[in-house]
Amino acid sequence: MRNITIVGAGQSGLQLGLGLLQNGYRVRLISNRTPEDFATGKVMSSQFMFADALQAERDLGLNDWEKECPKTEALGVSIAGPDGKKAIDWVYTLDKPGQAVDQRVKYPGWIKKFKDGGGELIIREASVADLENYARDSDLLIIAGGKGDITKLFERDGSRSPFDQPQRALALTYVTGLAPYSPTRVAFNIAPTVGEYFVFPALTITGPCEIMVFEGIPGGPMDCWSDVKTPDQHLARSMEILQKFFPWEAERSKNAKLTDPNGILSGRFAPTVRKPVAQLPSGAAVFGMADAVVLNDPITGQGSNNAAKCARLYLKRILDNGAKPFDRAWMQQTFDEYWNYAQFVTGWTNAMLQPPPPHVLNILVAAQSKPKVGKAFVNGFDDPRTFFPWLADPAEAEKFVQAA
Repeated sequence: MRNITIVGAGQSGLQLGLGLLQNGYRVRLISNRTPEDFATGKVMSSQFMFADALQAERDLGLNDWEKECPKTEALGVSIAGPDGKKAIDWVYTLDKPGQAVDQRVKYPGWIKKFKDGGGELIIREASVADLENYARDSDLLIIAGGKGDITKLFERDGSRSPFDQPQRALALTYVTGLAPYSPTRVAFNIAPTVGEYFVFPALTITGPCEIMVFEGIPGGPMDCWSDVKTPDQHLARSMEILQKFFPWEAERSKNAKLTDPNGILSGRFAPTVRKPVAQLPSGAAVFGMADAVVLNDPITGQGSNNAAKCARLYLKRILDNGAKPFDRAWMQQTFDEYWNYAQFVTGWTNAMLQPPPPHVLNILVAAQSKPKVGKAFVNGFDDPRTFFPWLADPAEAEKFVQAA
């Protein structure tokens, strides 16, 4: 029986670990938080998942909250004009619904499943010395944590990382009391030169809710969280932003209340792609996955989707490798196969962080009157490869719009 050690108990690490257990592997999972820490701590992300990523969970029997989690049936785009009113506004249904389960609900449940399935859980902030020990008695050591110190072992890939500074000031607000949309949707709102706001249904520790996601351009008026000290101040600041830049969303949010005092978060990070194989001082190789090596801004809502798809691919590659060694060549080939998909997510996400070029604006305008364009755009969130080449190339965009 082969031994796999995974450092990081998030979407990718837990999903991969559970998949390996189901296939007879011995799995050790290193987490710097207990299940209780997850359940009682602050929210960690917005974690909206589209159909294909949800299917990756279903295939392993990990969709424990699917029936109680609200289903999101559509995605809409609204762009504010110079007068503050909607200049562009449309909504189209997704081919298959999406869902968002608070990781404070999901991770403790998955950890229990992992332990019940015979997995070894170690609660520890892993150091480089710990990694050396894990590498010695593991057939494969994987780093699945996206923002911890040990991810610095992985060299930044400058050719794939155009930004060295955060491109958005980020904030999350988990609330109840919003007037519902019909159909239920991810409502994606843009205030040009200011930032973005998207909101969608979810399941949290207190039941159904909606998650507000704020993306402010650094130095702009939505970069305004540094003086917020309390949960009530955080909610008040959220409402101030909506009233000023997204008044149509402020109207449906006038009765908003926080789900719980920990249902808030703010921060920022630079989107970064890292090289997937790191070397410990002993010379042992360590393999990175998901956010540890491909960390995107949440503006396109792809974080948990990428993690689930990366875990699915890594599981298949490990199983297909049989008894052969997990050497550096295998690691690089595995990552390259993941990058064949993730490069499109990264390219699209990084493009969304810049002012939209004319051909992209033309696509968003065309979607108001051309359902084929709108449907292609909203369903591209499930598989961003389908955006290319028409979202990146002006000539292809023109062809696509004309054909629609």
